[in-house]
Amino acid sequence: MATAFTDIQFSGLTKCLIQKQVLTIAEAKTHTESALKEKIPFISYLVSKNIVDSKTILAHASLEFGAPALDLNALDAHTLPVDLVSEKLIRQHHALPLFKRGNKLFIAVSDPTNFQALDEIKFHTRLNTETVLVEEDKLVKTIESALDAADNSMDDLLDEDLDNIELSSGDEPAATDDKESDVDDAPIVRFVNKILLDGIKKGVSDIHLEPFEKKFRIRYRGDGILYEAASPPVNISHRIISRIKVMSKMDIAERRVPQDGRIKMKISKSRAIDFRVNTCPTLFGEKVVLRILDPTSAQLGIEKLGFEPEQQKLFLDAIHRPYGMVLVTGPTGSGKTVSLYTGLNILNKIERNISTAEDPVEITVEGINQVNMNVKAGLTFAVALKAFLRQDPDIIMVGEIRDLETASIAVKAAQTGHLVLSTLHTNDAPQTINRLMQMGIEPFNIVSAVNLIMAQRLGRRLCEHCKKEADYPESTYLNAGFKAEELDELKAYLPVGCEQCNNGYKGRVGIYQVMPISEKMRALILNGGNAMEMAELSKSEGTNDLRASGLEKVRQGVTSLEEVDRITEE
Repeated sequence: MATAFTDIQFSGLTKCLIQKQVLTIAEAKTHTESALKEKIPFISYLVSKNIVDSKTILAHASLEFGAPALDLNALDAHTLPVDLVSEKLIRQHHALPLFKRGNKLFIAVSDPTNFQALDEIKFHTRLNTETVLVEEDKLVKTIESALDAADNSMDDLLDEDLDNIELSSGDEPAATDDKESDVDDAPIVRFVNKILLDGIKKGVSDIHLEPFEKKFRIRYRGDGILYEAASPPVNISHRIISRIKVMSKMDIAERRVPQDGRIKMKISKSRAIDFRVNTCPTLFGEKVVLRILDPTSAQLGIEKLGFEPEQQKLFLDAIHRPYGMVLVTGPTGSGKTVSLYTGLNILNKIERNISTAEDPVEITVEGINQVNMNVKAGLTFAVALKAFLRQDPDIIMVGEIRDLETASIAVKAAQTGHLVLSTLHTNDAPQTINRLMQMGIEPFNIVSAVNLIMAQRLGRRLCEHCKKEADYPESTYLNAGFKAEELDELKAYLPVGCEQCNNGYKGRVGIYQVMPISEKMRALILNGGNAMEMAELSKSEGTNDLRASGLEKVRQGVTSLEEVDRITEE
C-alpha cells in the first residue's frame, strides 16, 4: 500500500479517502484522471457522479483535518458577502465567503487541502482566511444562489440607480448624456456611478483614484482612515478618470496640470450630494480625489458633535452674542466646517442676514448667502469681506483667515457690531492668539474682538457591538494622564472588529478645547503673554485642553486610549 501511494503520489483529501477505505487506489486513480479530463475538482467529480456521498466526504475530512463543519442550509445565500471575493475566484476555486469577523474571512470549501484557493483569496482581499468545511452538493447550489442574488441586486442597482442618476457640474444644467466616446460606454458609466454611490452609502468623506505602473487603486477615507475599496484593471484607469473629468466639466484633453471641478449627484427627489473634484498629474496618470459634501452632515444637531455640557454652553453663548469673533482651529479634516455650519444652522433665522466666504463652499444651506472665492478673478476673502460689510450683515463666516488683510477686516467687523465666525490652522486654542499677533494684529484689537477660541480634533468612536474592556497596567493609565484615585473605577475599552464596524470603530466624535477669552486672559494678552502662559491660565480657569477632553471620552467608553494618543500627538 505504501509503495502504491508513493508511485501514484496521492495527497490531500484523496489520500484520506483511500486510507479510510472509501476508495481503493485503483478507483482513486481512475476518478482523478477522469476529473482532470473534465476539468472539474476531484471532490466535485465524486459527488456529481454519485460515486461518494457528500456527507461521507465531509465527515472524514472534518475528522482528518480538524476543520469545523457547517450545514449550508442554515444560511441565507442572499446575505453572504460574495462581493468581497470576485466571481472568478469563487468559481475557479469552488470557495464561498461566508462571513467576515474583523480582518478574518471565513471561507466554505468541500476540500480542506485546497490551499491555493485560500492563498489567492487572502491575497486579493487582504484578509486572513479561515476554512469551514461544507457538503459538496450544497456548496454547488449555494454558490449559484449567492452569485445569482448578487447579480440580481446589482442589476437592480444598475437599472434603478446607476443608469438614471441625474448628474451636473454644480454650476451647469443637469446632464446625463456626454458625447465623448471613450468615456460614455455603459460599463464605465455604471462603474463610476457605483463607486460614488458606494462611497455615499458607506459614509466616507473622500474617494481616491490612484493609477500606478501595474495597478489602479481606488480607496475610501472612512472615519478618517484610508482603506482600499476596489482595484480595477490598470488598462481602463484612463477611461474611468476621463469619465469623472467629463462629469465635473473638466478639460479631458489636459492632463499636464491639476484641475478642479464639482459634481452634483441627485440621488432622490429630496436629496443631492455634491462632490468636490481635484486632479493631479502623477508618473502613471492623473490621480483624482473626490471630497463628498453632504449637506446633511451639517444638520446633525449640536448634541451629536461630541461637546461636553459645559463646552456646548460656552459655544452656544458665544454664537448668540450680537457681535465679536468666534474662531475654530485645527488641522485639515478635523471637522471645523461642520462645527461652524452647525452653529450657522442654529442662527439661520428669517430676521438675520448671514453671509459666508469660502474656498470653496463645501456645504450649501438655504437661507445663507454663500460666496465661492475666485482668486483668478480677484475675488479673495478680503474682497468678499469688504463687500459683505456694505450689505447690512448680521453674521459673517470667513472660511479661513490666511493673511493680515483678511484678519484685519474680520477684526474690524467683529468690533463694529457683527458676529464673525472663522477658522485658522493652529494646534490648540492658546496658540491661535500668538498666530494672530504674528500676522500683525495688535493685542488690543484681539482682546476687543475675540470672544471664544475652539480647537478640535475628530476621533473614531468605538463600535458598541464589539468593544471589549481593556486590561492596562496602572502605569499606562498614569502615564496617559489619569489620576491614581480614579483608577479603581476607571473602565477603558479596546477595539475588536465585527460586521457592524471598521476594525472596531464606527463613526467619529469631536474632541474639543473651548477657551473663552476671560478678563484675566485679556489682561495676559495685553501684557504680552505667550502661548504657554495662556494655556496655564486657561487650565486654571477650568478649560480642558485637547488631551484632557480626549481622556474624558475614554472614561465614557466612547473611544480608546490608542485613538486619543493618535489624534492628540504634538
